[in-house]
Amino acid sequence: MPQPTYLDPSAYQADGGPTGVLLIHGFTGAVAETRPMGEFLAERGMTVRCPLLPGHGTTAEDLIRIRWQAWVDEVESAYRDLQGRCDVVFAGGLSMGAVLALWLGAAHPEIAGLVVMAPGVKLQTRLLPLMPVVRRVLRYDPRGGVGDNDLGDPEGKARIWCYDETPLWGAGELYYLQRRVNRSLADIHQPILIVQGRRDAVVDARAPEFLYDAVSSADKEIVWLENSGHNLLVDGERQYVWQRSYAWMMERSGQRTEA
Repeated sequence: MPQPTYLDPSAYQADGGPTGVLLIHGFTGAVAETRPMGEFLAERGMTVRCPLLPGHGTTAEDLIRIRWQAWVDEVESAYRDLQGRCDVVFAGGLSMGAVLALWLGAAHPEIAGLVVMAPGVKLQTRLLPLMPVVRRVLRYDPRGGVGDNDLGDPEGKARIWCYDETPLWGAGELYYLQRRVNRSLADIHQPILIVQGRRDAVVDARAPEFLYDAVSSADKEIVWLENSGHNLLVDGERQYVWQRSYAWMMERSGQRTEA
């Protein structure tokens, strides 16, 4: 998977009204995947933060020796920024970004709601728990980068900024993060919208139901996308995801939606 020069991997922010949203990209990805949704929400008056996680948006080498706590620190910082500017704050993310949004939800009950997309709480591979050991021997996954062959829209590949290689050090840190977040899911009480593509070849198909049952939220919903793969923020149904998420957040913040 290339890193096309026409896509901007760097952090994005927009200051708008009193409702804020934090959008977090996935593992080995970059803000190029969350920026379009962020721009959509900013155009409708929301205050938006799309942080770039440490070790991402540069070269795969930079993901080596990064600790999962650095990712948490980055999203905590972005959340505090929004909290200081907005009356209401939502958090959302894709894949590992969804896991980090769940971390925030468990740690900050005042967050108004969570939009978790292709949540990486359970993956199809059974090798993730082995990564803390395997990374001592191998630097990169011999299978290459995270695949994009599950996309429903073939043109979606042109909207992806992602590393061509998967550093196994980072995969080990993802496992540690996933394990800690899964243990804290019962601490999540706020409304949660779970969005999952039927074609996803990365996240276990049981993950949405697992998450739905594990959280303590009374207001929870699963939305299935019939023709989307793992990176549903670049796939053919992405605009539906943006609009559905916006309407969901506005309803829970007591505001009217804009077209």
